[in-house]
Amino acid sequence: MFTCRAVHSVTGFCSCRSDYLGSLLCLSCPPSGSFAYLTIKDRLPQILTKAIDTLHRHKSEFFEKHGEKGMEAEKKAISLLSKLRNESQTDKPIIPFVEKFADTDIWNQYLEYQQSLLNDTDEKPRWFYSPWLFVECYAYRRIHEAVIQSPPIDDFDVFKEAKEQNFFESLESITALCIHLQELMTTIEDLEENQLKNEFFKLLQISLWGNKCDLSLSGGETSSQKTNIINTLEDLKPFILVNDMEHLWSLLSNCKKTREKVSVTRVDIVLDNSGFELVTDLVLADFLLFSNLATEIHFYGKMIPWFVSDTTIHDFNWVIEQVKHCDHKWVSKCGVDWENYVKMGKWVYHDHIFWTGPHEFCAMFHVAPDLYAELQKAHLILFKGDLNYRKLTGDRKWEFTVPFHRALNGFHPAPLCSIRTLKAEIQVGLRPGQGEQLTASEPNWLTTGKYGIFQFDGPL
Repeated sequence: MFTCRAVHSVTGFCSCRSDYLGSLLCLSCPPSGSFAYLTIKDRLPQILTKAIDTLHRHKSEFFEKHGEKGMEAEKKAISLLSKLRNESQTDKPIIPFVEKFADTDIWNQYLEYQQSLLNDTDEKPRWFYSPWLFVECYAYRRIHEAVIQSPPIDDFDVFKEAKEQNFFESLESITALCIHLQELMTTIEDLEENQLKNEFFKLLQISLWGNKCDLSLSGGETSSQKTNIINTLEDLKPFILVNDMEHLWSLLSNCKKTREKVSVTRVDIVLDNSGFELVTDLVLADFLLFSNLATEIHFYGKMIPWFVSDTTIHDFNWVIEQVKHCDHKWVSKCGVDWENYVKMGKWVYHDHIFWTGPHEFCAMFHVAPDLYAELQKAHLILFKGDLNYRKLTGDRKWEFTVPFHRALNGFHPAPLCSIRTLKAEIQVGLRPGQGEQLTASEPNWLTTGKYGIFQFDGPL
């Protein structure tokens, strides 16, 4: 027997206890079999092993660039990642960060806070007795620390190859999607409003199902889109559990109609995975501009490599460059257009250290007020993917019928919508009995990525 020591980050209650805010998804309740537990027990060691293997395979490259210093750096990074793998597998105490970085103090203060919540102040948070969101984010931050502690290879992205492989293996579907966009552009002025709405809904769904391509869920194994996703949309509609697309259309079409009063309509997209999913997001963003549903798009990515396939500024620019240089002229035109949008300021990329921190989004107003103020400028914010949903809802074991607005716990910078495929044991805003029926027929429905949502919060 053991006592759960995963502590509620707001109330101080053990996460086994239910309260007004819901209970945290933790690793020790139950001790085995939960998706959270298996993520740290099985998938994290696989990801670390692949990162170590990636470093080893670049040994000669490091030597060519940096000589013996490169070789020593590779050995050091591998040693630090091996140490991390051992700590996580043997349930060692979670240790502070030592390498100075933009968020080192923020992380270490958060670690102190987690320890202060434990009944025995001599105890430290441990890998299998802590909230899942905290531990998983901590693991990826430690991976980054292992690299930045190993100059001159301290800018090496151990996940870069996997992200690029996802793109190239999805190239056939990317090509079909870009061709569809260009064909749509040639007829868009002739579309009636209802036809335009249907095209908007189609591209939203493509962006949703693109979120299946998640390399952290697959343990770093290939997770590409090898079929033409456009042809599958009708078959996938029954798997959309919450569908608030009408709210998005109503909001943006009203902004378009009142453009004389509001000269700018800004849509912010908080990105998730690079590769195929990023292309689906860029295609959606292009459509929003071309259809005048938006006049500018702001993208938010990660400052450091994160959750294997999350988008960084390098990934963002790399994908646009790859599309631009594609052999197919209409695909290439997409890349040229996207590059021009960036140059003209119609597309703006932001990163912020908050996105790779330990805090849930309801803390943003206090922890990162500058980021919160930036999001307040948007007319609509689209949050892509599972990790963003977990941070929006505090990664708590909510009842399925709890309203999304309540689960956001005060995080309301602007009207927002979560677009995700379900890959974590958390979902709110369902109809009475809906979650229970799914559990009875498909016990793992919350974690397979089979189901998706468009979940809106804002004035209706």
